[in-house]
Amino acid sequence: MKFYKNLYVGDTIKDPAKTKRKLKRYAKLNNVYLITYMAENRHLEIYHCLMLQQYYYKENPPYIIGIAGSQEEAAQIICRIAEESVSKTGKADLVEYLFMDERSESAES
Repeated sequence: MKFYKNLYVGDTIKDPAKTKRKLKRYAKLNNVYLITYMAENRHLEIYHCLMLQQYYYKENPPYIIGIAGSQEEAAQIICRIAEESVSKTGKADLVEYLFMDERSESAES
């Protein structure tokens, strides 16, 4: 399981480091929703963390962009990402915006 370097964390997540540790161990958490990026689909999705218990996600772990305490909070985080994307790039391509820094870093190497 890989986490975005500038992980978006909702206000209701009190201890993000502890939550990340539990997610890595596939612990069953009640009120944790994940904003994920799956390369096959090339878009962001919201999942309850219990979805990671499925065999598919253990074999194909998602790239986690954000952690939220509710589905509504996860949607608010995606709105925040969209607003940041539009203000910085002028486009609402969230995936391009999120991975813009990684592409520029690899080009400089």
